[in-house]
Amino acid sequence: MERSQLYRIAALALLGCAASGPASAHCIIGNRFFPATLTVDDPCVADELSLPTIAGFKNGDDPSAQELDISGEYSKTITENFGVSFEEAWIHLDVPGEGTRSGFDNLGTSFKYQFVRDAEGEQAMSIALDVDWGATGSKSVDAESFTTLVPTLFYGKGFGFMPESVAFLKPFAVTAQLGYAIPTKSAVTEVDEDTGLPGQTPNPRVLVWGGTLQYSMPYLKSSVRDLGLPGFINRLIPLVELNLESEVANFSGEERTTGTVNPGMLYVGDKYQLGAEAIIPINRASGDGVGVIGQLHLYLDDIFPNSLGKPLFQTALRQ
Repeated sequence: MERSQLYRIAALALLGCAASGPASAHCIIGNRFFPATLTVDDPCVADELSLPTIAGFKNGDDPSAQELDISGEYSKTITENFGVSFEEAWIHLDVPGEGTRSGFDNLGTSFKYQFVRDAEGEQAMSIALDVDWGATGSKSVDAESFTTLVPTLFYGKGFGFMPESVAFLKPFAVTAQLGYAIPTKSAVTEVDEDTGLPGQTPNPRVLVWGGTLQYSMPYLKSSVRDLGLPGFINRLIPLVELNLESEVANFSGEERTTGTVNPGMLYVGDKYQLGAEAIIPINRASGDGVGVIGQLHLYLDDIFPNSLGKPLFQTALRQ
């Protein structure tokens, strides 16, 4: 069996094991809950399962292909402060004039350590090493043949410090991420379709950056003022995500910065979370038109508090 198939089967097996009994993840810092957002990771480690995440949009190719991504991610805490995650996606492309093609993307893994959990300041920080394993996906969906390493810093901060005169600003929170993508190959050899001659295409080094602005209705009710709103409203978190990549070295000759702005809404249940957002590209190289993304996110720590939803080793970072 090919190595890429083994990686894919292992990833799907892990996802399946998690799904066989519901899943999880919470990022609770004092009175603040940082939800799992759809495109920008939260600043905590936790036991969670996002399955499925479904996105439909026109990508930045020329001409644009209609793309459908169906993905899943399983995260497991090893200690209270250290966790690992596995992510896999199936991609379907409808390319104008060329028909359709589909396949799995490269397997992604992440190793994440949370080193700040400040309850009074409603802030959290973590660092991670994300790895996109080359040659584990399908060439038909342009999965890269090389591995990419992305050391990343995550930060979250709640606005609970705001004075009582502007108490209705307290439910606001921001999260941010800053990563540096390092391909393990500086270039790949490709054959020019016009000349038939091989040439070198550079693999740029990329700054991966972005964040979220969110307003927590659960926080408004529990920590500011109960306005007597319907229960459904009190479980909503409106938000905007910004997910960008900027080439900083070994430039490809394409658009230097690409990415999307994603306004949307989260519904936070007791053991699960639902999210839906629009996908708005910042330029033509980022996509063509507005897409949509939706996600079912399961809280393993609530569903399996004594087994799958707790760390393998108990060594907590104290608040």
